[in-house]
Amino acid sequence: MTDVFTAPGRFWRGNLHTHSTLSDGVLAPAEVCRRYKAEGYDFIALTDHFIGLYGYPLADTVPFRDADFTTLLGAELHSGALENGDLWHILAVGLPADFSPPNAPHFRPVTGQESGPEIAARARAAGAYVAIAHPQWSALSMADAMSIEAAHAVEVYNHGCAMGADRPEGFHIAELMLTAGRRVHLIATDDAHFSEPDHFGGWVMVKAAENTPEALLAALKAGQFYASQGPELRGVTLDKRHVVVECSAVVAGVAMGRGNAAVARHGHSMTRIEIPRDRLDGSPWIRVSVIDAAGKRAWTNPIWIDG
Repeated sequence: MTDVFTAPGRFWRGNLHTHSTLSDGVLAPAEVCRRYKAEGYDFIALTDHFIGLYGYPLADTVPFRDADFTTLLGAELHSGALENGDLWHILAVGLPADFSPPNAPHFRPVTGQESGPEIAARARAAGAYVAIAHPQWSALSMADAMSIEAAHAVEVYNHGCAMGADRPEGFHIAELMLTAGRRVHLIATDDAHFSEPDHFGGWVMVKAAENTPEALLAALKAGQFYASQGPELRGVTLDKRHVVVECSAVVAGVAMGRGNAAVARHGHSMTRIEIPRDRLDGSPWIRVSVIDAAGKRAWTNPIWIDG
């Protein structure tokens, strides 16, 4: 993977998980797009619940694109049961407008419908960027997560789940998958419904040459992004002894690897952090997080040591 910080292009801020009145959100699609643009976002994916209860909506957000703001077509897919008996929630960004609905009449699994792995594979084959949604909120098992072989990413922070359930994270599942050799990306999202303070809390910063659906989708699939709640990452490099992080002002930087391997450095208004990597030796991957004075975090995708 090309280093995201030295790759050509610039960073574009986007939210990959959002709902509207086409499913269980409280704002019309046009107003959802207007608000994200007004808050400085460059793009969003409107991902309404793709179930029969709502008529299997795949929101046409093309009319809300302009020279400064674009959209990716997508949906939150539901089909099949988790190990705990609940319905799968799978994020699919970049779906074609004619993506065929599953047999998913409501928010409960039904006999004979596609499994979660099957609908995820079908979405990826149709060109979508596929992510496992809110693992902590869904109480996913490791077997559940590993079954989604089509997943590009795991939602490691979901702001709606933070505000509405205090179950925001997916890092544990993601790191177990990484350690098992699955090269998944790490995304932060809102999962905004606008019925509570569930918006503008987590996003991705995608490096692409232009702010177009095609360029953004290609960059997402290539892992050319980082995730954030606020801090900016400006560079992450590895030498034989250190992980070197350049960023906006933070109070902590942490480099993590397989198992309990983690090294933190703390300070005041740090914009360049050298983190010794001796404890990370032997890990096939390293990832970095930074934390600012307000407790807001940003996260890199995993850096695979073998490239």
